Amino acid sequence: MTQYAWSHKAASEPAAPADVSPPGIGAHRSHALGLPLITDAGRVAAKDARELSYAFFHRLRTLEEGTAAYQYVRNTLIEMNLSLVRFAVRRFRHRGAEEADDIFQSGVVGLIKSIDRFDLSREVEFPTFALPTIRGEIMRHLRDTTWAVHVPRRLQEQRLELAKAKEQLEARLARRPTLAELAEEMGLEEAEVADTMAAANGYTAASLDAPAEEPGTDDGGGAELFSRVTGAEDPALELFENCHSLAPLLARLDEREQRVLRMRFGEECTQREIGDALGYSQMHISRLLTGIYTKLRAGLLVEA
Repeated sequence: MTQYAWSHKAASEPAAPADVSPPGIGAHRSHALGLPLITDAGRVAAKDARELSYAFFHRLRTLEEGTAAYQYVRNTLIEMNLSLVRFAVRRFRHRGAEEADDIFQSGVVGLIKSIDRFDLSREVEFPTFALPTIRGEIMRHLRDTTWAVHVPRRLQEQRLELAKAKEQLEARLARRPTLAELAEEMGLEEAEVADTMAAANGYTAASLDAPAEEPGTDDGGGAELFSRVTGAEDPALELFENCHSLAPLLARLDEREQRVLRMRFGEECTQREIGDALGYSQMHISRLLTGIYTKLRAGLLVEA
């Protein structure tokens, strides 16, 4: 069924609408704008959408952005050219339904950007102009969302090169290639290849609630969870917490006590060296340090 009325005038001279089908919601608006009447823009064939789009693009450039007329023409252009998005997303049809929908939506974003940037004066076909933008938006979406951990784009691209080089070398050498061999194959420094290998681990992530399989088993039945068998206490963390808690207690010490601690632990002086510097005996410095330790320990317990 014909969904639009169109005459064979030049695209720069849009035809007046003809009542060949029941008027749609935008029928009165199409008539007022001097555009072809389209009752269902989403069902316009791709080959017809190309010709009709030029009439709408000419009219769009004469309208003030933000007006109702501008939005109507722009939205009609988007609906007429959704077939370009469907064409671009075909290569990703093997992905799940939920992800495929996100990919389609990112393609629509690319289509909208193409419509807003398209310049009729360049005499370039709109599909030729729009498809690279649509594909670029899809690839940007995949780059930003499919990695479990965000890594620089350079390393994302090198991950693919690394996989290809590893496959070729394994087939050629009949064994796993070394880091040096991979670097030579890719024309990179070994450090760059090592960074790429580390970044590749960020593509997918395992759940901490997943069972940790025992070596030599095919399933994780009855195995401990990753969260219970991975990781360990960091001894430096306790040290950091203690230092953080000690900071206000050290500030409360008098000048002599602070100097003694600074010489003992900052300058690594012996008790005799501290005593000689301050004019005290070694025994006196020992008692002084013990008193400081007791005071700080009591302060930590009170803070806790």
